[in-house]
Amino acid sequence: MRPKFLSRGSPLVRVRPKDLTAAGVERISRIAEVRDGLPVTEDQGVLSGVANVVWCTGFRSDFSWIHLPVFGETEPRHYRGIVAEEPGLYFVGLHFLYAMSSGFLPGVARDAEYVVEHIASRVR
Repeated sequence: MRPKFLSRGSPLVRVRPKDLTAAGVERISRIAEVRDGLPVTEDQGVLSGVANVVWCTGFRSDFSWIHLPVFGETEPRHYRGIVAEEPGLYFVGLHFLYAMSSGFLPGVARDAEYVVEHIASRVR
């Protein structure tokens, strides 16, 4: 099932824009570059005071912005999102990161918790 799922995409899950707004999510135009350590939008808006960035690549994976030798044929080499070859590099939200649900909110939450626990163990 995994190869078919990865080559054809996943079922769509409906998320209403008003629900995102109510949750405090601010949608902006595409980030075009980073200038002086700050994200810059396509319309040249510079974002300061950004606490989190959720980088959404659309309906297909796009790792072209990661210039590290951590990729297999089609996806990063990792174990449950932890890239052993590059300490400090992690992935969440990939299909089948750990299970089929990894690309959906309930699965992302479980996978993110695993990654965060790993990061915390490195800091102690």
